[in-house]
Amino acid sequence: MDRKKIHGFEFTGKDGEFKLQQPDHSSFLYFPLVNEGGMMSTVTPKLHGQATTGHNTFLTPPLSVEDLHNSRASRNFWVYVEGKGAWSAAGNSAKQNAAFYTSSADDAVLEAGFLWHRVTRSNSEMGVTAEITSFVPSGNDKVELMKVTLTNIGTEKITLTPTAVVPLYARSADDLRDHRHVTSLLNRIYTSAYGVEVQPALSFDERGHRVNHTSYGVFGAEGDGSQPVGFFPIQEEFIGEGGSLDWPEAVILNTTPEIGKGGGVDREGYEAVGGLRFASITLSPGEKHSYVVVMAIDSDRINVEALMNKYGASEAFDQLLEETKAFWADKVNMVEFHTGDSDADQWMKWVTIQPVLRRLYGNSFLPYHDYGRGGRGWRDLWQDCLALLIMEPAEVRSLLFNNYAGVRIDGSNATIIGQQPGEFIADRNNIPRVWMDHGAWPFLTTMLYLDQSGDLDFLLLEQTYFRDTFMSRCKERDTSLDTSAGSDLRTASGEIYKGTILEHILLQNLVPFFNVGEHNNILLEGADWNDGLDMGADRGESVAFTSFYASNLLDISRMLRTLKTSKGQEKVELAEEMQLLLDTLNERVDYGSISGKHERLDRYYAAAPNKVSGVRVSLDIEKVADDLEQKAEWIFNHLRNNEWVQSENGDGWFNGYYNNDGERVEGEFSEGVRMTLTGQVFPLMGHAAAPEQIPHIIAAVDRNLLDDKIGYRLNSRFGGIQQNLGRAFGFAFGHKENGAMFSHMTIMYGNALYKRGYVKEGHKVLESLYNLSTDFAKARIYPGIPEYINEQGRGMYTYLTGSASWLLLTMVTEVFGVKGKLGDLLLEPKLVKEQFDSEGKASIKTIFADREFEVVYKATGSFNYGEYQIHSVTLNGSEVTLQCGSGSAIIPREDLLALQTEKRHVIEVTLA
Repeated sequence: MDRKKIHGFEFTGKDGEFKLQQPDHSSFLYFPLVNEGGMMSTVTPKLHGQATTGHNTFLTPPLSVEDLHNSRASRNFWVYVEGKGAWSAAGNSAKQNAAFYTSSADDAVLEAGFLWHRVTRSNSEMGVTAEITSFVPSGNDKVELMKVTLTNIGTEKITLTPTAVVPLYARSADDLRDHRHVTSLLNRIYTSAYGVEVQPALSFDERGHRVNHTSYGVFGAEGDGSQPVGFFPIQEEFIGEGGSLDWPEAVILNTTPEIGKGGGVDREGYEAVGGLRFASITLSPGEKHSYVVVMAIDSDRINVEALMNKYGASEAFDQLLEETKAFWADKVNMVEFHTGDSDADQWMKWVTIQPVLRRLYGNSFLPYHDYGRGGRGWRDLWQDCLALLIMEPAEVRSLLFNNYAGVRIDGSNATIIGQQPGEFIADRNNIPRVWMDHGAWPFLTTMLYLDQSGDLDFLLLEQTYFRDTFMSRCKERDTSLDTSAGSDLRTASGEIYKGTILEHILLQNLVPFFNVGEHNNILLEGADWNDGLDMGADRGESVAFTSFYASNLLDISRMLRTLKTSKGQEKVELAEEMQLLLDTLNERVDYGSISGKHERLDRYYAAAPNKVSGVRVSLDIEKVADDLEQKAEWIFNHLRNNEWVQSENGDGWFNGYYNNDGERVEGEFSEGVRMTLTGQVFPLMGHAAAPEQIPHIIAAVDRNLLDDKIGYRLNSRFGGIQQNLGRAFGFAFGHKENGAMFSHMTIMYGNALYKRGYVKEGHKVLESLYNLSTDFAKARIYPGIPEYINEQGRGMYTYLTGSASWLLLTMVTEVFGVKGKLGDLLLEPKLVKEQFDSEGKASIKTIFADREFEVVYKATGSFNYGEYQIHSVTLNGSEVTLQCGSGSAIIPREDLLALQTEKRHVIEVTLA
């Protein structure tokens, strides 16, 4: 076997299916298996991984990425071949691992799709091939299914004794080390006709010692539904004295189970294992035999008979597999791209599913994502909605509405999201912390929704505010708060207070304007988007997000003027306390005066101390818009004049941060250049960067951050630990938030370049990320975007990353230019030559105005952006009267709503 030859994955179908030779020759590979019902599994080429429904309910042992190759506890399916001994169909035996570098190693092929996983493993010496298919069926059942098909690939008959084995951890991840043995004493282990079930007597975790009802089981049957012939429910008895899960006595010696067919023998107080012995069979050359294994979690004792009637046979397995494939294909194919690179189009399907995976997994329950206990954070809510607006737009309005209930009256917000819509928690363990960027994201997402829908009435809906003991952006505690009254903000008279969504938006963007540091930029507080910048809470400032907030203020101002012109809205109704944040009825604060801003903010905190009067004022909408615009323009001028770094070679860029010693972070220093990509992205993405500054920024990024090996680094080498800025600089340079290629910021950089008209440069950015992610010899990941690329080019933290939402958004709205403009459909393509096929076509299938569209661009002359214009547009063959400029066209929403909802409509755009 030539281990130096690395085969990359290749796409094999039209729905993202791919194949990978010898997948176990790459470390850290894992694949997600999940459903909407809450079953969250991971599987590797050797069937490692985990199965869980939450932090406190793991069926298999919880694991981190290093456990994928170091732990012996995994799903397994053993075959004892008469006269030859034991062989693991999963490739997970001590003997096979020892033979891995030799000529007698197994041959393996991985095939996978949405969301199913199959490994075919062969060993000529044993004369057996095993095909193992795994998936979590769509629906609400908390089960994972596995089918094993054994084939005799030899020239003579062989006799096999199969044994399916899955360790049953059956408890909280908190018990992995603390009380690991003690919690095993709680196990109540039951054997039935089809397998092994565990229902611990107590839930023994941080919630207290409560009676447990959750059950965990491993069950199996032959393909025709025949029951196993015996069971091994106790791990230590299965592996034997001195044995292990990768060389268990019960398999190696082919011992007869003490618990025979039908089960019925229960045990207590031991580590459990779902060990299922099947009857010995003899296979002729070419003959096959199949087995189905069902792993299940239930809220009480499992109805085994009903479970196996539904899942426990090959026919049912195959039917459910096709249903599951169709379920995920329907989700993914809501958006499809056709360009001149079919592999890139297939790869984008895996990007498209990643936001859905993050919604289902949160930021936890995959091997690299071992730092979470489930759920998503505040920022995740809003960024994941970017993709949902494109993929599942019908759900977004209610999601956005519920999300706004997490805003506090001091402009901050809850940071942990509960299980129910509109349920919020202050933070893990009640930690008083504010991420300064959190207030910036809701408006960006809401504005996208407004452009997609035209639903300006959404801004006038009333929503509650979140209240807990933290106030004044977590600088003070409300010791008088009665927590039994709930988490809704109340008036002085005790009534629940509600304000419009517009009021929530204004509050989140106005408070930060006054919350500045000594250089008149918004304070960094606990951190901004880069969680690693978490040690500048006193004097740190985020210039990067100051520019984001400023752009929001200008865009909100424009939105208010639109409300007036399109809806006749003359007034803005706000809580009376919020007048302090506006200059409409107040003596104007000198925006250059830091103390003046602080004094005004303190007055606001004192006026709204975790409660409000309940009185509302009606303000002239034009005056409010003027106020916001003036604030925005002041910041833009301040940033352009005071935060611009002029390089000696003529390049320039924006300083992104000040550290906790009040020192400017970026610039040219004696020890070298310090620069962050974040500091450039947000001035570019919004309005802060003046047009003449953009070429200088691009040149500076290419010179200081672009690395041929790993792409656009998040920052240059700062040198040494920066305890006055953040933990990120304790990481080795080139890893995670310290100088890796962080996909999220790279894609936002590309998005910003497209928005500012630098299409060639934007395409270069996105193309670099695609090339890095698909270079399997270096990246060693399945299709999709990783969170980051480390200094060796390896993709890290796969699947769960907000960058997928941003890439999908960028491809749809910027590259293909299919976007909304207050409900109308705006077509503004920014395609480059490489993205057209051999016939000069590029197309996208997507949803807009609750209709399905295929937008086809046909270039009849130049294929280069900037050299073509929109010549004509047809909708279902009928000519559309062109509106807007030559680079774009608008189709009014009323024309779209007149179309049928049951069919896909075709828009053809001729570029000439």
